[in-house]
Amino acid sequence: MVNTVQRLAYKAFGLQIYSELPLPELPFTDQPGLIGSISVIQADLAERWANIPKISSSLGVLENEVMFEIKDTAIFSVQDGHTIVVSPAAHADEDCVRLFILGSCMGILLMQRRVLPLHGSALVIDNKAYALVGRSGAGKSTLASYLMDQDYRLISDDVIPVMVQNGHPLAVPGYPQQKLWQQSLDYLGMNSSSYRPLFQREAKFAVPVHDRFHAEPLPLAGIFELAVSSDSPISVQPIHGMERFHTIFNHTYQKHVLSHLGIMEWHFGLLASFVNRLPIYRLTRPEMGFSAPEQASLILETIHNQVEER
Repeated sequence: MVNTVQRLAYKAFGLQIYSELPLPELPFTDQPGLIGSISVIQADLAERWANIPKISSSLGVLENEVMFEIKDTAIFSVQDGHTIVVSPAAHADEDCVRLFILGSCMGILLMQRRVLPLHGSALVIDNKAYALVGRSGAGKSTLASYLMDQDYRLISDDVIPVMVQNGHPLAVPGYPQQKLWQQSLDYLGMNSSSYRPLFQREAKFAVPVHDRFHAEPLPLAGIFELAVSSDSPISVQPIHGMERFHTIFNHTYQKHVLSHLGIMEWHFGLLASFVNRLPIYRLTRPEMGFSAPEQASLILETIHNQVEER
């Protein structure tokens, strides 16, 4: 019997992705990817996982292969920047397996291909890309969703591939879906019954955004780091000096594997090539309440002032 699933090719993260596993979140493509082509295959990884040198109980690295295990979900192997191998656990939640393929695996694979994966959301403002980064719970996706309601298009959610061409960073599109917590949906007046839970144990939902997605790369013109304070009003401040470098380093997706892959020098050199020509700000918001409208207004004002100063 011919396995037709193997012939499906998808588009995301600047990659043409040939996958044995269905990836329904992604659009189909018959065009080569900006960054290249990769394969996602399914195989038994039990023996390989048992033998690979372990960094921790759930992470193993051998040369340019990174393996990790998510209990009751799957063992994953990301190899040489061109192959993701998946070994699902018995009765694994398929949605959860895909979540790690399109998140952690892609972040590692992009680094193997020497593409910077930023952890955040990127949007189109004035025909340029702006990234929202921050720790989990800082409100990146909520603010991005609010801006999308104001007709600003999404470039990527969660993993933002950044290529550097002649010292200028370029944000590459992910795929047309957001991940939003129940609280975010409530704030934004969105009914969770309209969306698919990402996986069973958390109130986080997959929100398709096909009509509000920008599918072409754009120059990355600025980064806003979102921070939360218990007693500070909403404010935005530029980040200066070496703190700019540390900000981008801290929000590199899956940064814990950089040293184990032996690519710290590459990462440092890449950041150094553009960090001083990219505006970076810290946006602080109150811990309590819904302040996305005020945050959005402050971001847009900052970008407008930045353009006027040039």
